[in-house]
This record gives sequence, structure tokens and C-alpha cells, in this order.
Amino acid sequence: MIVVTGATGRFGPVVVDDLIAELPAGEVAVVARDPEKARPFAERGVEVRQADYDDPASLGRAFAGADRLLFVSASDTSPGVRPRQHANVVAAAETAGVGHIVYTSAITAEDGASFLADHTTTERAIRDTGIAYTFLRNTFYTEELVTADLAAAAVKAGELAAPAIGQPLVTAPIADLALAASAVLTGTGHEKAVYELRGPGWTYPQLAEALGVTFRELADDETGGMAFILPLLRLPQFGTPTPDLERLLGRPAAPIEEFVRTLR
Repeated sequence: MIVVTGATGRFGPVVVDDLIAELPAGEVAVVARDPEKARPFAERGVEVRQADYDDPASLGRAFAGADRLLFVSASDTSPGVRPRQHANVVAAAETAGVGHIVYTSAITAEDGASFLADHTTTERAIRDTGIAYTFLRNTFYTEELVTADLAAAAVKAGELAAPAIGQPLVTAPIADLALAASAVLTGTGHEKAVYELRGPGWTYPQLAEALGVTFRELADDETGGMAFILPLLRLPQFGTPTPDLERLLGRPAAPIEEFVRTLR
């Protein structure tokens, strides 16, 4: 049995779709805080199990019989919340006798940069259980930086205004990262593997060209809510491609030009 957490978020549902395209739905279970939101999966024959990362007892029940667990990292980055929730998940997996944990870690987890340091701690906790593991150090989703609204606004204005990053950004679409997770969950030979999952690099001028508009560079203090993340995007890891995503997919990950076409 493959058990998938985060089944009503952005990433988990895409993984489940990929899994049940390859496996009988009865071999997959999803964990949801609100089972009603996971009803579409139940209607397709997937077992829905209720659990909350803040309720250790519910997690133990949800993980029962799991040969493989896709542990999707919590989204709440408030101080202290994610470390507590992740500790609950790891302890419950150990108690339930989960055979293999596939954890959605993050880029920079090797050195714990900024709020991503929670992943460093979680990787260590999983290793300490002795359970077989695979760490998927996912890059940022392309969807987080390139939205349909951004693309539409740029096309309407005839220009894309964005900051200079100083290096290509190796983000990847959710669809590609999810398919890689599905490949690990259904494949073999991934025990103790740490995959640095990054897409092909792209720049904002390249994005502007893909949108058919001109590019205008913004100063950092003109970027509004994006300013806080700029120091992260300028870390060397965000400009360094890796082969792992392409290897798991069996094909190149989608370039920015292909991603832009999905927004129209």
C-alpha cells in the first residue's frame, strides 16, 4: 500500500493522479485533514484516511499498513509549527511500521538556508528512525514565480518587469516534480537516495521573450512582496542544474517556453 499525505494540497493530488494511472486505485490511500475535500479520490476507488499533522494518534491510524509513505512537507512555515508537525509525522511512521518514507524535502536542505532549514532537521529525524528513505529535494515550483496573472499582465502591458537575479533559475513545474515522486514510489532501488530535483534554468528576459514582450529590470526595492525571497533565489543552488529530475522522468523537464504555453 502506498499512502500519500497532503492529498488536498497543490502537489499531493498530482502525485495521486500519476499513481492511479499506473496502479490499481485500491493500492493507494490518501491522507486528508478534511476527508470531504478528498472525495474525488474516493469516487475513483482510492481509500481516504483522515489525519492531521497536529494529531499524532490520527497519523498512526492513517499510516497503518503503509509499505511506502509519501510524506509531503507541511505548508505552514510559522516559527515552530512545521518542525513540530514533521516530528509528529516521523514518529507516527516509525510506530506504524512504515516500510519506506519518501519525503518532499527542498533545495538547500543540505545546509539549512533560511526557513528551508526545517527540511534539514526533518531529513535528520527520518534517517535516525532507521526506516528506508528517499529525499526529494524539490526546487521551487515554477508556478510560484510564473503565474497566469503575471503572464496576462505582462502581455497586456507589453512588458515584463522583474528583478535581476544574476543567474538562471532552476525551478520546475509541479507536474514534473510530482511525476518524479510517483516514479520513486512505484520503482525500486531508491533506498537512501537523495535527489536534487531541479529543472532547466531560465531567466526573466527569457520568460519575457517566451511571452512575446519586452523585459524591464526592477530594482530590488521595487519588487514588493517578492523582495524577501530574492536572497534565496540568488543562492548558488538556485542557479545550478542537476540531472536527477531528468533521470527520474526519463525525459528532460519542461523548459520555461513549454511551461508558458500551459498558462494560455
